[in-house]
Formats: sequence, C-alpha cells, structure tokens
Amino acid sequence: QVQLVESGGGLVQAGGSLTLSCTVSGIIFSTYAMGWHRQAPGKQRELVAAITTGGSTNYADSVKGRFTISRDNAKNTVYLQMNSLKPEDTAVYVCNANNRLWGYWGQGTQVTVSS
Repeated sequence: QVQLVESGGGLVQAGGSLTLSCTVSGIIFSTYAMGWHRQAPGKQRELVAAITTGGSTNYADSVKGRFTISRDNAKNTVYLQMNSLKPEDTAVYVCNANNRLWGYWGQGTQVTVSS
C-alpha cells in the first residue's frame, strides 16, 4: 500500500517560515519524481515545486526565491522550505509522487498565512 503523509503545516504570520515534509512508503522512493502542489479555496490546484530523481528542481514563478524543495532518499522524504510567506500562499499543500506509469497523492496539510 502506497502512502504519502504530509506534515508541518500550520498558522504563521506573513513574513514567517514553515517547512513541510512528506514521507513516502510502499514505493521505491528514489525512482519517483516528487512534487508539492497547493489548492486554495475556489482555485485550481497548482504545482508549486518539483524535484526529479536526479535532484533537478523547478518552481512556480510565484514562489521562486522563497521556497526550496529538497529530498532525502535515505529517509523517503521530500521537503518544502517556505520562507517570506505571504497571505496568498494560504492553501492546502499536497505531496505527489510520480513516474512514467504511476502517480500517487497525499492527503494534504493546511498552511494559513495571516496578514
């Protein structure tokens, strides 16, 4: 059974920081690209950041320079370090694992940024 479990969300003031974690089980983690997506109320889900199996990263323009995605294959975990948070970053953040054949999603963790 594949599981993706996110943690680290919460309430933070604008300008603050949070680090999200997503721990994966049931797959060979190192063979999957990983991504963080977010969905705010009334908006479509959007890709925030992604990291390939080789460690290459890409980011949504709205978070470049503020967010950093990383992975620890020994711990089967992907991280999202979020700095200089803004109220518009408020959303449910969801972890995704994907390869050419399969895709898996976590349940999400709520991030709320107060102004």
